[in-house]
Amino acid sequence: MFIDVHCHLDMFSEKEIAKIIEESRERDLGIIVSNGTNPETNLKTLALAEKYEEVKCALGIYPIDALKLSDKEIEKEIEFIRKNRKKVVAIGEVGMDFKESSEKERQRLIFEKFISLSKELDLPIIVHSRKAEEECIEVLEKNDARKVVLHCFCGKIKLAERAAKNGWFLSIPASIKHSTQFQEIVQRLPLGNILCETDSP
Repeated sequence: MFIDVHCHLDMFSEKEIAKIIEESRERDLGIIVSNGTNPETNLKTLALAEKYEEVKCALGIYPIDALKLSDKEIEKEIEFIRKNRKKVVAIGEVGMDFKESSEKERQRLIFEKFISLSKELDLPIIVHSRKAEEECIEVLEKNDARKVVLHCFCGKIKLAERAAKNGWFLSIPASIKHSTQFQEIVQRLPLGNILCETDSP
């Protein structure tokens, strides 16, 4: 059985999702972890997990989406995740993105809130770290995060090895077919630290 640990089914139409589920069953894709990115997509992702047995939901706020919300709105969404703990398999997609925003300090503070939530609920945290790979690792280490999935990790190989030594996982996208960086990560890291993702669509 195959597992897709990171995708965004909420971005497809209902008709497309039904077709994806049908094709997944034919291809022995047993679990699809769909990640929310904001309050609206968290609701959609939760509904999909309730509708389809194969779909599991990760709930969180994408770093750029989080910057558009007030602290009160973020706390409200964290409470929503708490209330739905039994329906959630991970906290995600959360993290930091320095390509799209230079607001590093607020991103870090919000990220730490979700790390704390993942520890409180004893759930893995699925981390977005675009152009902030080293900073994300440092924040995770500082906050003693244990159950970590670095999604589509594009950092240097030494950082990938550091993550693996921490017992964390790296999820590798389909672009490995063309990416020498992802190919090197898979060659250098223990197979037990590698997961698969589509990051669809």
